[in-house]
Amino acid sequence: LILAVMSETKPPTPTPGDAYNGWLFKWTNYIKGYQRRWFVLSNGLLSYYRTQAEMGHTCRGTINLATANISVEDSCNFVISNGGAQTYHLKANSEVERQRWITALELAKAKAVHMQPESDESGDDCSSVLPASRQGGGSRYSEVQSTLRTLNSKVEDLSTCNDLIVKHGSALQRHRSLSELEGFSAGTDGGEKVRQVTERATMFKIASDAMINACRDFLSLAQSHSRHWQKALQVERNQRIRLEETLEQLAKQHNHLERAFRGATVLPPHNNPALGRKGSVSPKGDESDEDDDNEFFDAMQDPAEFITVPADPKYHRRSGSSVSGFSSETGTDDQSLLKVEPVRQRRTRIPDKPNYYLNLWSVMKNCIGKELSKIPMPVNFNEPLSMLQRLSEDLEYYELLDKAAKCQSSVEQMCYVAAFTVSSYSTTVHRTGKPFNPLLGETFELDRLKECGYRSLCEQVSHHPPAAAHHAFSDKGWTLRQEITLASKFRGKYLSIIPLGPIQCIFDKSNNHYSWKKVTTTIHNIIVGKLWIDQSGEIDVVNHRTGDRCHLKFNPYSYFSRDVPRKVTGVVTDKDGKAHYVLSGTWDEKMEFSRVIQSSKGEDDTEGKQRTVYQTLKAKEIWKKNPLPEGAESMYYFSTLALTLNEPEEEVAPTDSRRRPDQRLMEEGQWDEANAEKQRLEEKQRSSRREREREAARSPTSPEEDSHQDNYQALWFEKLQDPVSGETLHMYKGGYWEAKEGGDWGVCPDIF
Repeated sequence: LILAVMSETKPPTPTPGDAYNGWLFKWTNYIKGYQRRWFVLSNGLLSYYRTQAEMGHTCRGTINLATANISVEDSCNFVISNGGAQTYHLKANSEVERQRWITALELAKAKAVHMQPESDESGDDCSSVLPASRQGGGSRYSEVQSTLRTLNSKVEDLSTCNDLIVKHGSALQRHRSLSELEGFSAGTDGGEKVRQVTERATMFKIASDAMINACRDFLSLAQSHSRHWQKALQVERNQRIRLEETLEQLAKQHNHLERAFRGATVLPPHNNPALGRKGSVSPKGDESDEDDDNEFFDAMQDPAEFITVPADPKYHRRSGSSVSGFSSETGTDDQSLLKVEPVRQRRTRIPDKPNYYLNLWSVMKNCIGKELSKIPMPVNFNEPLSMLQRLSEDLEYYELLDKAAKCQSSVEQMCYVAAFTVSSYSTTVHRTGKPFNPLLGETFELDRLKECGYRSLCEQVSHHPPAAAHHAFSDKGWTLRQEITLASKFRGKYLSIIPLGPIQCIFDKSNNHYSWKKVTTTIHNIIVGKLWIDQSGEIDVVNHRTGDRCHLKFNPYSYFSRDVPRKVTGVVTDKDGKAHYVLSGTWDEKMEFSRVIQSSKGEDDTEGKQRTVYQTLKAKEIWKKNPLPEGAESMYYFSTLALTLNEPEEEVAPTDSRRRPDQRLMEEGQWDEANAEKQRLEEKQRSSRREREREAARSPTSPEEDSHQDNYQALWFEKLQDPVSGETLHMYKGGYWEAKEGGDWGVCPDIF
């Protein structure tokens, strides 16, 4: 019996089930009803995500089918429940699709149930503990769980042996000693006693031997897996160190090449080895592969206004290389790399966000319909950045403006400017925290002249209404300026933020002058559910010099729409209305562009509007979002640039957002102290405003008009009318960077 208990049987390792995935509608609550979710069935587990893009980082829930019940309600609805707190009410688009899911789920459940009793032990092979780079997160979890079950089984064996030893040991103690039994061993009773003692002793010895063997097996198994885990951990550490070193080297090389390219000279076509005949780029050079120009594709998914179809290849052969797309960039002189100056190493982490609970409804219930900027909000709703710093994040993809400055064609340049316009929203997709409202006179500089070739300055130029002015210039030949005034209303279920004010971009070489405005940002599920952000509206980017225009449409999320979420479409036209490029993509991932060959009027859409059909070349990527840094979910979902914005710097102005004490305390996790400091700063600002109003009332000039008015004047900006666009905005009047170089900040007010 003991030998049977202690025998080691190694069942086969369970194999993963067939994967199945697709869109289903999941019941959420009575307010939102059914919501479209992406479901993945794999290895006997049914998981779901809000979008396909979330599969790499955020799983919304998982059910183990081995213990789940699957029931059908009607033609399209079915329910999956594990008998506990998890129950999914799901709906498919059709009965056929529902039946496919039911079949896949039943097969996966049967396979999971079949393999469940056989998965007590995963073996002692090294492949069971491969490093993370060789296995997915689910397989690593399964291996660890299987090993723990094996070790637990060995512990149970030890417990069984221990019970047997205690049992037989106690029985031996109840008998007399062997010396006492020898006197009547010849009798019947004595012989029976000796036999019982002998049997007990034999069983005790067998149980002791089994105990020793079980201990030896447990120790061997534990040592073996411990070695594997230590080896896997060491491999992970080494790989991470190598990856960090590689990324650091790539970052340095990128900075070196960027700076080297500024001073590089372009070789003539007949001397440049990167160019083939007639100056065209060879297939080994840039992305303008000759084969790509012979292909014709849809530029985008069909929006309501227009659709695209492949162009006739004969047209392309007649047109030759005149419609090939964008021009390529040349290489650089290797000797210029020797002149690169070292750049500052920026921080890559901030303290993790503390887990503070706050009853949102208790704060927001009295704020419905009010202007958000006039509501005193605790820092619990904030992120440790000011609105000025958020405004500076628009420059994360400054390379798009660098490329635009090199374009020879104005419509080609418009594509890059439009892509830059869309890219400024990519940092908002997970950023549900509210930035700090800047104090009047607060500034923020972003000096990246050495690393990236640009300098940026923001100043809060008005408090009621709140307005921030921004000015950035680059040594690549472009200037960006904007004035943003936020109008925001809380509507109960959602919060709408409407940016007002113009944005302008001017290029030195061509004198092209662009202007546009931002779309509306909406934060949903303020009271119930998980916060999520959407961008919606239309943007017209206008080139005031040439008359070129790009009409961008940000499609709002709709439960009934089959389009990809966060979709953006656009068409670039000249002053005569002729389309030259089509843009498509999403504001949180990437944008593509394609050259228009021909346009024509198509059929009416469902709303009776006539759609335009564009024949286009193959779409090419013009912008792609940078990946978030590791651990971003615990650092307010900041991008790599955002992590550096509040890093302390000694030479900045005393009014800089980095010196704001409540924001600094919040970043360090001291939220109670930050709230107290925030109240102090706001009261200090109110006192300063009352003093300015009293001074305005005492002014001898126009006392009736100026009475009780705030006579505040911005320090680094002045309000002017732009002669090109006709728009009035605060423009940079100079002096800040000179004051920084001289270390003279005497004109700065004491706002902190």
